[in-house]
Amino acid sequence: MDRYASAIWHGTLKEGKGTISTQSGTLKDTQYSFAARFAEGVGTNPEELIAAAHAGCFTMALSAQLTEAGFNPESIETKAVVTLDLHGEGPTITKIHLTNTSKIPNIDKAKFDELAHKAEIGCPVSKVLKAAEITLDAKLV
Repeated sequence: MDRYASAIWHGTLKEGKGTISTQSGTLKDTQYSFAARFAEGVGTNPEELIAAAHAGCFTMALSAQLTEAGFNPESIETKAVVTLDLHGEGPTITKIHLTNTSKIPNIDKAKFDELAHKAEIGCPVSKVLKAAEITLDAKLV
């Protein structure tokens, strides 16, 4: 299964602007810019999108772990904070912190922690952020 998103950028890094679109159409020509990434500009940014992807992936993975273990989740809420370090040889994502609040009837804390850990290391976004093969086809026109 393949999914795609695309980005278009016009101009220099600091003065330019771009748009991001997703295959589903949920994001369609959504604005992003230097200011949205490094200050408080309008639009989204790559780190915010990674945070959304990781929060969503982990939440679904936890639901799967709980369901497979025989529990029926009432609610699972996850916040992901992506840290972008601006020091050193260039901007680098140094960590992602997940904060989860779940309402799961009839589960004890030890079992919940075990399943949450399995979800943390097993969700596809966690896996790709640890060891992804990145390939590139670049064409100049």
